[in-house]
Amino acid sequence: MAKDVAFNFSGQESIKNEKLIYPAATRNQEPILQVLKRFLICDVDSVEDEESPLFLEIASGSGQHVAHFAPHFPGVKFQPSEVDDSLLGSITYYAENCKTKNILLPKQIDICKKLSSYGFEENSVDYMYSANMIHISPYACTVGLFENAGSFLKPDALMITYGPYSKDGVITPESNVQFDASLKARNPAWGIRDITDLVKLAEQNNLTLMDTIEMPANNKTLIWKKN
Repeated sequence: MAKDVAFNFSGQESIKNEKLIYPAATRNQEPILQVLKRFLICDVDSVEDEESPLFLEIASGSGQHVAHFAPHFPGVKFQPSEVDDSLLGSITYYAENCKTKNILLPKQIDICKKLSSYGFEENSVDYMYSANMIHISPYACTVGLFENAGSFLKPDALMITYGPYSKDGVITPESNVQFDASLKARNPAWGIRDITDLVKLAEQNNLTLMDTIEMPANNKTLIWKKN
């Protein structure tokens, strides 16, 4: 029997008490996957292998991204996380229905706190990933993201961030200028962050910007490497 489907006030499609479907995540998940295929390396075929790498997603939202990515990397353990407990049910739905069974149940993580608070050891994470969090959260969350990446990623491991960014104080195109204004109208602590500022923050946390990849809809994927 089909589930009941509705749209909530933010335009996201939801299936009652189960999964959420964000139209934006549906649109961008495949372009992001193509980027991940360039950078994720896994030499094992199953998460049962003790060498299976760990991919930690911060701010998983609905859980759609990790659900889309995981089947393409069956040897990678995907750990979703979210600070908003109202989203954990949706993420759990996607994890439990992943055919490759390589998505762990979500952790409720506040990225402003050290990941050791949630059972992670320093230098233990192979990949960190965060999409559309940096501009839709206070800057303290970005600081926490980079500080945790600097401490908990393995040496030479990668952090991958996705979203709109400005460069040298300039936001382009005009649609992103308007988007930035709308974010700040909702919450003055939100807003599009500048790559130049992020590079400085990265350097303070033993990270280097390795690549900048242009994405659809005026977004970018940034690849950060731990030194």
